[in-house]
Amino acid sequence: MKFHGLGNDFVVIDRRSGGPDMTAALARALGDRHRGVGFDQLAVIDCDGDADVGLVFYNADGSTAGACGNATRCIARYIMDETGTPTLTLRTERGILQARDSGGGLTAVNMGAPLLDWADIPLAHAMDTLHLPIEGAPTATGMGNPHCTFFVDDVGAVDLAGFGAAHEHHPLFPQRTNVQVAQIIGANHIRMRVWERGVGVTLASGSSSCATAVAAARRGLTGRAVRIDLDGGPIDIEWRDDGVWMTGATAHVFTGTLTAQFMEGLI
Repeated sequence: MKFHGLGNDFVVIDRRSGGPDMTAALARALGDRHRGVGFDQLAVIDCDGDADVGLVFYNADGSTAGACGNATRCIARYIMDETGTPTLTLRTERGILQARDSGGGLTAVNMGAPLLDWADIPLAHAMDTLHLPIEGAPTATGMGNPHCTFFVDDVGAVDLAGFGAAHEHHPLFPQRTNVQVAQIIGANHIRMRVWERGVGVTLASGSSSCATAVAAARRGLTGRAVRIDLDGGPIDIEWRDDGVWMTGATAHVFTGTLTAQFMEGLI
């Protein structure tokens, strides 16, 4: 299936009734926008003994991703529509996440508590995660994957492709990092653009939105409930005592079948 959340697009493979094992080669082939389907991330749905479903995420380069907020919301909406239940649980590398129907076609997911200690994000060595020793003094946050948020005066003035690529592999981030440039445009209102590790520039990113909201609150730039305007549209983030809740729209674009010709040599 193909889904998107604010233009952040996903291939989703439902393996609850069986299907091929996912490999890095298959993920890369599916991620090719000219010879495959194309996606920012791929998600595999499996059965889980302790949650309603289990999820594993892949980047377009075939690497795995510990978290993918918009894909989690898309799949939560799909499962809720399938079962008719307004709440459910989804197991990811972060643990078991809660999701709920927020009404009006919106879906909310609790992405869990942010990771703020250098070792948990992780960073290469002990340091203040609020102001990293990198030009621009960005903030580091873990949301099941590492994030590096730069607060700037004008996000439109940043060459995001070059800036993101340069910082994704910064030596302070041993597992690479997602990179955000964020601009405070009003009270509890942020404009953000994102570079995702293993992918590149994307129209939106749920985990990046959560990380940016946490970083802005920690730095005293906003409160703990914000609206973030991404290239693909708006999303609402609230950092609560029980975790970071993300609420926004989702879309199920199509359901299809991979051909034997495409799959040959990939499984």
